[in-house]
Amino acid sequence: MHPAAPHHLPFFIPGADGSDALMVVMGIFLVATVLWVGTLYWKLHSLPERMAHKSQKLQFEIVAVLGLISLFTHMHIFWVAGLLLALIDLPDFGTPMRSIADSVERIADATPGAAEPEAESVPGGGPDVRTPAKQEVHNHA
Repeated sequence: MHPAAPHHLPFFIPGADGSDALMVVMGIFLVATVLWVGTLYWKLHSLPERMAHKSQKLQFEIVAVLGLISLFTHMHIFWVAGLLLALIDLPDFGTPMRSIADSVERIADATPGAAEPEAESVPGGGPDVRTPAKQEVHNHA
């Protein structure tokens, strides 16, 4: 050892060979911290989608689109709107409306399957003059 060199060097001083253990440790710590924070932000960003996953398909799709828009535009209002939409339960309008439409179709006798057998079973062999209720033209003049 050189007589002018100190005999005890602190741990953060790199050695003569250029190896710096503290820099390697801090580099690994920095990469791990960036990955951890990125995962935390991603979980926070996907929170509305995970909340809406239990609800209806349409509501989930709207929340997912709002989340993607906020991800690409960096406008947080879309994320907040998606979070608020995920928090509320939208009523199911599709099932009652489908039931009403099916009932009205049965009442009007306008189902496509019911109109074809009637056309084949017309006595006299002539064409059927009756038309389904949806296709009738009402003359009010």
